[in-house]
Amino acid sequence: MTSASDPDPHKATASQHDPETSGVDDWVEEGGPLEPQDVAEAETSATPAGGSGAEQASGEQEPVDPLAAAEQALAERTLDLQRLQAEYLNYKRRVDRDREMLKENATYAALTPIVDVLDTIDRAREHEPLEGGLKAVAEQLERVVAGLGLVKFAAPGDAFDPTVHEALSHLGTDADVEVTTVKVVAKAGYKIGERVVRAAQVLVVDPE
Repeated sequence: MTSASDPDPHKATASQHDPETSGVDDWVEEGGPLEPQDVAEAETSATPAGGSGAEQASGEQEPVDPLAAAEQALAERTLDLQRLQAEYLNYKRRVDRDREMLKENATYAALTPIVDVLDTIDRAREHEPLEGGLKAVAEQLERVVAGLGLVKFAAPGDAFDPTVHEALSHLGTDADVEVTTVKVVAKAGYKIGERVVRAAQVLVVDPE
Protein backbone atom coordinates (compact mmCIF):
# COMPACT_ATOMS: atom_id res chain seq x y z
CA MET A 1 0.00 0.00 0.00
CA THR A 2 1.42 3.33 -1.06
CA SER A 3 1.19 6.28 1.28
CA ALA A 4 0.17 9.75 0.18
CA SER A 5 3.61 11.14 1.01
CA ASP A 6 5.48 8.69 -1.30
CA PRO A 7 6.25 9.91 -4.78
CA ASP A 8 4.39 8.43 -7.69
CA PRO A 9 6.46 5.46 -8.95
CA HIS A 10 5.25 5.98 -12.53
CA LYS A 11 6.47 9.60 -12.50
CA ALA A 12 9.81 8.61 -11.02
CA THR A 13 10.33 5.97 -13.68
CA ALA A 14 9.50 8.39 -16.51
CA SER A 15 11.88 10.99 -15.06
CA GLN A 16 14.76 8.51 -14.83
CA HIS A 17 14.39 6.86 -18.27
CA ASP A 18 13.40 9.86 -20.42
CA PRO A 19 15.93 12.67 -19.83
CA GLU A 20 14.53 14.73 -22.70
CA THR A 21 11.24 15.31 -20.84
CA SER A 22 12.67 15.45 -17.32
CA GLY A 23 12.29 19.21 -17.16
CA VAL A 24 8.60 19.00 -18.00
CA ASP A 25 8.02 16.24 -15.45
CA ASP A 26 9.67 18.31 -12.70
CA TRP A 27 7.27 21.11 -13.38
CA VAL A 28 4.33 18.70 -13.14
CA GLU A 29 5.59 17.26 -9.83
CA GLU A 30 6.03 20.67 -8.29
CA GLY A 31 2.41 21.47 -9.14
CA GLY A 32 3.17 24.65 -11.08
CA PRO A 33 1.15 25.71 -14.11
CA LEU A 34 2.38 24.19 -17.39
CA GLU A 35 2.64 26.97 -19.96
CA PRO A 36 3.87 26.68 -23.58
CA GLN A 37 7.02 28.71 -22.82
CA ASP A 38 7.82 26.29 -20.01
CA VAL A 39 7.73 23.35 -22.39
CA ALA A 40 10.05 25.25 -24.79
CA GLU A 41 12.52 25.99 -21.99
CA ALA A 42 12.50 22.34 -20.90
CA GLU A 43 13.21 21.14 -24.46
CA THR A 44 15.97 23.74 -24.86
CA SER A 45 17.68 22.61 -21.67
CA ALA A 46 17.53 18.97 -22.85
CA THR A 47 19.24 19.80 -26.19
CA PRO A 48 23.09 19.44 -26.15
CA ALA A 49 25.06 22.68 -26.24
CA GLY A 50 26.74 21.75 -29.51
CA GLY A 51 23.46 21.63 -31.44
CA SER A 52 21.98 18.70 -33.34
CA GLY A 53 24.08 16.07 -35.15
CA ALA A 54 22.96 17.31 -38.57
CA GLU A 55 24.06 20.86 -37.73
CA GLN A 56 27.51 19.61 -36.57
CA ALA A 57 27.97 17.49 -39.68
CA SER A 58 27.10 20.38 -41.95
CA GLY A 59 29.46 22.66 -40.05
CA GLU A 60 32.43 20.30 -40.58
CA GLN A 61 32.13 20.25 -44.44
CA GLU A 62 33.76 23.13 -46.30
CA PRO A 63 31.67 24.70 -49.06
CA VAL A 64 32.68 23.71 -52.61
CA ASP A 65 33.33 26.55 -55.07
CA PRO A 66 31.77 25.50 -58.43
CA LEU A 67 33.96 27.98 -60.34
CA ALA A 68 37.20 26.63 -58.83
CA ALA A 69 36.13 23.05 -59.55
CA ALA A 70 35.32 23.93 -63.16
CA GLU A 71 38.69 25.70 -63.63
CA GLN A 72 40.56 22.69 -62.24
CA ALA A 73 38.68 20.31 -64.54
CA LEU A 74 39.41 22.59 -67.50
CA ALA A 75 43.14 22.68 -66.67
CA GLU A 76 43.27 18.87 -66.46
CA ARG A 77 41.48 18.46 -69.80
CA THR A 78 43.80 21.04 -71.38
CA LEU A 79 46.88 19.10 -70.22
CA ASP A 80 45.40 15.87 -71.58
CA LEU A 81 44.73 17.55 -74.93
CA GLN A 82 48.27 18.97 -75.14
CA ARG A 83 49.76 15.58 -74.29
CA LEU A 84 47.63 13.90 -76.94
CA GLN A 85 48.58 16.51 -79.54
CA ALA A 86 52.31 16.06 -78.79
CA GLU A 87 52.00 12.28 -79.14
CA TYR A 88 50.22 12.71 -82.49
CA LEU A 89 52.91 15.08 -83.81
CA ASN A 90 55.67 12.67 -82.80
CA TYR A 91 53.83 9.80 -84.45
CA LYS A 92 53.34 11.86 -87.65
CA ARG A 93 57.06 12.74 -87.77
CA ARG A 94 58.03 9.09 -87.39
CA VAL A 95 55.62 8.04 -90.13
CA ASP A 96 56.89 10.74 -92.51
CA ARG A 97 60.51 9.82 -91.77
CA ASP A 98 59.86 6.12 -92.30
CA ARG A 99 57.96 6.81 -95.53
CA GLU A 100 60.83 8.94 -96.87
CA MET A 101 63.34 6.26 -95.93
CA LEU A 102 61.32 3.56 -97.71
CA LYS A 103 61.11 5.75 -100.80
CA GLU A 104 64.86 6.39 -100.75
CA ASN A 105 65.63 2.68 -100.30
CA ALA A 106 63.39 1.76 -103.23
CA THR A 107 65.03 4.41 -105.43
CA TYR A 108 68.49 3.23 -104.37
CA ALA A 109 67.68 -0.39 -105.20
CA ALA A 110 66.25 0.57 -108.62
CA LEU A 111 69.06 2.91 -109.69
CA THR A 112 72.10 0.98 -108.47
CA PRO A 113 72.14 -1.38 -111.50
CA ILE A 114 71.69 1.57 -113.89
CA VAL A 115 74.99 3.05 -112.71
CA ASP A 116 76.82 0.42 -114.78
CA VAL A 117 74.84 1.49 -117.87
CA LEU A 118 75.86 5.10 -117.24
CA ASP A 119 79.49 3.99 -117.02
CA THR A 120 79.17 2.38 -120.45
CA ILE A 121 77.75 5.61 -121.86
CA ASP A 122 80.67 7.58 -120.38
CA ARG A 123 83.25 5.22 -121.93
CA ALA A 124 81.50 5.49 -125.28
CA ARG A 125 81.70 9.29 -125.12
CA GLU A 126 85.44 9.09 -124.38
CA HIS A 127 86.04 7.33 -127.68
CA GLU A 128 83.80 9.47 -129.87
CA PRO A 129 80.78 11.77 -129.60
CA LEU A 130 77.43 10.01 -129.47
CA GLU A 131 75.21 10.48 -132.48
CA GLY A 132 71.76 9.62 -133.69
CA GLY A 133 69.48 7.35 -131.74
CA LEU A 134 72.17 6.31 -129.25
CA LYS A 135 72.69 9.93 -128.25
CA ALA A 136 68.95 10.48 -127.77
CA VAL A 137 68.60 7.34 -125.61
CA ALA A 138 71.63 8.21 -123.48
CA GLU A 139 70.44 11.75 -122.83
CA GLN A 140 66.92 10.59 -122.00
CA LEU A 141 68.26 8.01 -119.53
CA GLU A 142 70.42 10.62 -117.83
CA ARG A 143 67.43 12.97 -117.50
CA VAL A 144 65.27 10.23 -115.96
CA VAL A 145 67.80 9.16 -113.32
CA ALA A 146 68.56 12.82 -112.50
CA GLY A 147 64.83 13.38 -111.97
CA LEU A 148 64.81 10.48 -109.50
CA GLY A 149 67.56 12.13 -107.47
CA LEU A 150 70.66 10.38 -108.80
CA VAL A 151 73.52 12.88 -108.87
CA LYS A 152 76.87 12.35 -110.57
CA PHE A 153 79.99 13.69 -108.85
CA ALA A 154 83.84 13.74 -108.96
CA ALA A 155 86.07 15.73 -111.26
CA PRO A 156 89.82 16.31 -111.61
CA GLY A 157 91.00 18.93 -109.12
CA ASP A 158 88.59 17.90 -106.31
CA ALA A 159 90.13 17.45 -102.88
CA PHE A 160 90.32 13.77 -102.05
CA ASP A 161 87.58 12.72 -99.61
CA PRO A 162 87.76 9.10 -98.43
CA THR A 163 84.02 9.10 -97.63
CA VAL A 164 83.10 9.61 -101.30
CA HIS A 165 86.29 8.74 -103.20
CA GLU A 166 88.06 5.45 -103.70
CA ALA A 167 91.76 5.97 -104.48
CA LEU A 168 92.90 3.37 -107.01
CA SER A 169 96.45 4.70 -107.22
CA HIS A 170 98.81 7.54 -106.28
CA LEU A 171 100.49 9.36 -109.15
CA GLY A 172 103.27 10.87 -107.07
CA THR A 173 103.42 14.48 -105.94
CA ASP A 174 102.36 17.76 -107.44
CA ALA A 175 103.75 21.15 -106.49
CA ASP A 176 100.48 22.85 -107.45
CA VAL A 177 98.35 21.11 -104.77
CA GLU A 178 98.26 21.64 -101.02
CA VAL A 179 96.25 18.52 -100.13
CA THR A 180 95.78 15.11 -101.70
CA THR A 181 93.86 15.86 -104.88
CA VAL A 182 91.96 13.94 -107.56
CA LYS A 183 94.06 13.86 -110.74
CA VAL A 184 92.11 11.37 -112.88
CA VAL A 185 88.53 10.08 -112.55
CA ALA A 186 88.37 6.42 -113.56
CA LYS A 187 84.68 6.07 -112.74
CA ALA A 188 82.33 8.81 -111.64
CA GLY A 189 80.58 8.57 -108.31
CA TYR A 190 76.81 8.75 -107.77
CA LYS A 191 74.67 9.94 -104.84
CA ILE A 192 71.00 9.97 -103.88
CA GLY A 193 70.68 12.88 -101.50
CA GLU A 194 73.51 12.40 -99.01
CA ARG A 195 73.63 8.66 -99.57
CA VAL A 196 76.49 7.40 -101.73
CA VAL A 197 75.32 4.88 -104.31
CA ARG A 198 78.86 4.31 -105.50
CA ALA A 199 82.10 6.01 -104.51
CA ALA A 200 84.07 7.65 -107.29
CA GLN A 201 87.13 5.66 -108.37
CA VAL A 202 90.01 8.07 -108.80
CA LEU A 203 93.77 8.47 -109.15
CA VAL A 204 95.29 11.05 -106.84
CA VAL A 205 98.42 13.14 -106.34
CA ASP A 206 99.96 14.29 -103.08
CA PRO A 207 101.44 17.68 -102.25
CA GLU A 208 105.23 17.93 -102.14
